Amino acid sequence: MKKLIGLIVIISVFSCSKNPETFVTHLNGYWEIDEVTLSDGTKRDYNFNDMIDYIEVSDSLSGFRRKLKPNLFGSFETSKSNETFSIKIENDSLNIYYKTPYAEWKETVLNANESQLIILNNTNKDVYIYKRYESLDIENL
Repeated sequence: MKKLIGLIVIISVFSCSKNPETFVTHLNGYWEIDEVTLSDGTKRDYNFNDMIDYIEVSDSLSGFRRKLKPNLFGSFETSKSNETFSIKIENDSLNIYYKTPYAEWKETVLNANESQLIILNNTNKDVYIYKRYESLDIENL
């Protein structure tokens, strides 16, 4: 219970200290999961990701997220499906509403800048910390 209260306090601090409108411009691009904090307080670090997320937002505050698999040649294998979404600013929060043929869910952007994206999944209360994807430079390995 203490971990849940701590998580709520952290979320409140993030959501009160930033203007959510500024987050929208940072959502576009390639992101990989760095860390997940589950609702029970358990943390999971991701040292290697075989899949990344590509997010694209249009001027109409709608967009899509697609899973990509990077390869050693600098390109990607892509899934054929998109998770479409709409963005709304509600109660000083930036919320993303996803809709697929199989499910609908809501995520809240807690912070977004050039290098980091922090998202709360409102269904399971897990917090995802993403970092900007950087491709491998196999020439300098």
